[in-house]
Amino acid sequence: MSANEGSRAYDAVIVGGGHNGLVAAAYLARAGRTVLVLERLDHTGGAAVSTRPFAGVDARLSRYSYLVSLLPRKIVRDLGLDFRIRSRTISSYTPVERAGRPTGLLVGGGEQRTREAFARLTGTEREYTAWERFYGMTGRVAERVFPTLTEPLPTRDELRRRIDDETAWRTLFEEPIGVAVEENFHDDLVRGIVLTDALIGTFADAHDPTLAQNRCFLYHVIGGGTGAWDVPVGGMGALTDALAAAARTAGAVVATGHEAVRIDTDGRRAEVTYRTADGEGVAAARHVLVNASPQELAALTGDRAPEPAEGAQLKVNMLLERLPTLRDPAADPREAFAGTFHIAEGYEQLATAHAQAAAGELPATPPSEIYCHSLTDPTILAPELAERGYQTLTLFGLHTPARLFDRDNDGVREELLKSTLAQLDAHLAEPLADCLATDADGRPCIEAKTPLDLERDLRLPGGNIFHRALSWPYAQADTGRWGVETGHANVLLCGAGAVRGGGVSGVPGHNAAMAVLEATA
Repeated sequence: MSANEGSRAYDAVIVGGGHNGLVAAAYLARAGRTVLVLERLDHTGGAAVSTRPFAGVDARLSRYSYLVSLLPRKIVRDLGLDFRIRSRTISSYTPVERAGRPTGLLVGGGEQRTREAFARLTGTEREYTAWERFYGMTGRVAERVFPTLTEPLPTRDELRRRIDDETAWRTLFEEPIGVAVEENFHDDLVRGIVLTDALIGTFADAHDPTLAQNRCFLYHVIGGGTGAWDVPVGGMGALTDALAAAARTAGAVVATGHEAVRIDTDGRRAEVTYRTADGEGVAAARHVLVNASPQELAALTGDRAPEPAEGAQLKVNMLLERLPTLRDPAADPREAFAGTFHIAEGYEQLATAHAQAAAGELPATPPSEIYCHSLTDPTILAPELAERGYQTLTLFGLHTPARLFDRDNDGVREELLKSTLAQLDAHLAEPLADCLATDADGRPCIEAKTPLDLERDLRLPGGNIFHRALSWPYAQADTGRWGVETGHANVLLCGAGAVRGGGVSGVPGHNAAMAVLEATA
C-alpha cells in the first residue's frame, strides 16, 4: 500500500499486526467495516511467529510465544481459521535426586500411571489425592471463568457468584497462592511444580501481597475451560498466518513496513500518521485500535505513559540431533520432554532464586522449564530432519528480571545460559552440548533472549511478555465495559496490555472489535 492510498478514511485503523490486531481486523472486516492494519515490520505476527533462526537449517521454531491455551475456540470458529492444535500426551516430568538416587515425577499417561508416579516419589497416596482435589477445584473455576473472557467485563461480585465456590475464590483471588500450595501439598517438589504456573514471566514470591502471582496462576489454569496447554500445528506462525489471511479475505488492508508514529483524535474522528521507507502518510478513521503496549499507546497519543512492568524470563531456542538420555533409568526421553520438563523448580529452590534475584544477583540455581514441540508436532521439522531424529527444545527461565541485565546484557546472558544449562545437565546422562545440532556455518543451534532483547526486538517495555502486570478478569473503576477502553472515546487498546490480555489469546482483539461494533451499531 502506498502513502496516497493510506490517506483515505477507514472505519477502523489498527496499529500493529500482531495476533490481537489481526483478530480485530478480521472481525471488523467480516462485519462490513473498512479496516487498515499498519504494521511497522515487514511481516505480521508480532511475538506469535514461526521462524528459521538457524542458518541453513529447515526447522521452524515458535521463536517467542510457543503454546496455546487462552485462545477461545469461538474465535477460531467465528473467523473460519485454518488452524489446529495438538494435545500433549504428557503434562510434565520433573527430575530430582532422592536419597542419592536419580528419579523424577511424570504427570500424564493416564490416571493410574500418574498415581503410581506420585506414590513412587513420595511414598504415599496423599500428594496425588491432594493434586486431584486441587486441580479439580481449578478446573471448575476454569469452566466458569473462561467463557467470560469474550463477554463484557463482569463485576467482581458477578464473577464471584459465577464461580460459586468460596474456597476457590479465597484461594485464587484473595490469599497469596503460596498459602494454598503449603496447605494442600507437603512434598517440596510437588509444591514447586504447582507454583510454577504462578511465575511464568512474573517476578514474584509465592506470598507476594500484591497477588501478581495469583493473577498469573489464574490465567495459566483457566485456558480453554480446562487449563490444558496445547501445541499449535505448524508453529505459532500458523495461527497468525491464518489470521492475516482471514483479515485480508474479509477485505481488510494489511500494510507491512508502515510504522504508526502519531494518533490525533477529538474523540469522534482520528488521524493516524505513519512512516514508510518512502515518507509519511496519514490515514483517517472513526476508531483506532492499538495492538501495542500501554507505553506505546501513550507515546502515540501524547498522553502520560504508565510505568513499565518488568519482564523476568530467559527464552532459549535449540535444535538437537537427538534427545539426551536421562540419569533417571525409568525415564524415556520421548516422554520426559513431551510435556513440561521442570528444572530446579522445587518450592524452596524457587524461593531462593527469587530472593537472590531480588537482591540483584543471578540465581545460583536458575529455575527453568523445557518443551519439545517437535515430539507433538513433527511438521515443524523438514522431513529429512525428522527422519534423522532431530528435535526442537524451548527453554523458559524464571526469576531473571530485566534489572539483572542492565550492566551487561550480552555478558549476563551468556553467564545465565551457561548456569541454566548446567542445571539441566545435572539430570542428563550426557551433556546437552553433545546433542546440539549445528547450522550451515558450524555453529551450535542455540539462541537465548533476555528481557532486554525482547524489549529491543519486539518493543516490549521492560521485556514483559504480558505488556504489563496481568489484570483480574473483572471490571474495576477505570476498565470500561470491555476492558479495552482508553482516555479517548474512539481509541481502544487491543494488545496484551488490555484487561484480560496476556498470552496468545486473541481476546483483546475480539473485545476491541466488539466495542467498536457496539459503538457503531
